[in-house]
Amino acid sequence: MATQLATHRTTAELEAGLGEILRAPASDGVVELIVRRPAENEREVLAEGHLDLVEGLVGDTWRLRGSKRTADGSSHPDMQLNVMSARVVDLVAAGERERWALAGDQLYVDLDLSEENLPPGTRLALGSAVIEVTDEPHTGCAKFSARFGAAAHTFVNTKAHRHLRLRGLNARVVEPGTVRAGDAVRKL
Repeated sequence: MATQLATHRTTAELEAGLGEILRAPASDGVVELIVRRPAENEREVLAEGHLDLVEGLVGDTWRLRGSKRTADGSSHPDMQLNVMSARVVDLVAAGERERWALAGDQLYVDLDLSEENLPPGTRLALGSAVIEVTDEPHTGCAKFSARFGAAAHTFVNTKAHRHLRLRGLNARVVEPGTVRAGDAVRKL
């Protein structure tokens, strides 16, 4: 994985990239990257991953890492998967694809993730699996800011862009299956 010492985009550079983000396909997208987080601050880029009803991305530590918990103390099931736009992560990573995994999401897709295009409850087919968009917000944290810069953190979380879900969205697995980099992503 790339080092965290890299170029951080300015606010002007990020805003200039918004047009490319808005050109993402609304319906038929592509899985660009699958990343498993086996431990804190560790990333494994996978050619394929298995999505499970209980585990989410098998081998990922989402159940141990989640800051939002249910009443019984377990990780929130509606935050099982983090999905980020490949166009957004490429922009904040200054075009350095090897840095994408630092964002901390499991699935990076070329698809319009906006609330208008993918309201909560929307189902997406990826490989042989199906996931469902949840209404839990996905926001950048201090680690995201440290890795991509304060301007990137503000850009993905600003109220003016919130409806675009630039930081990504949360989802849960509704039909287990295998997903591979290069697989189509289709709205159901």
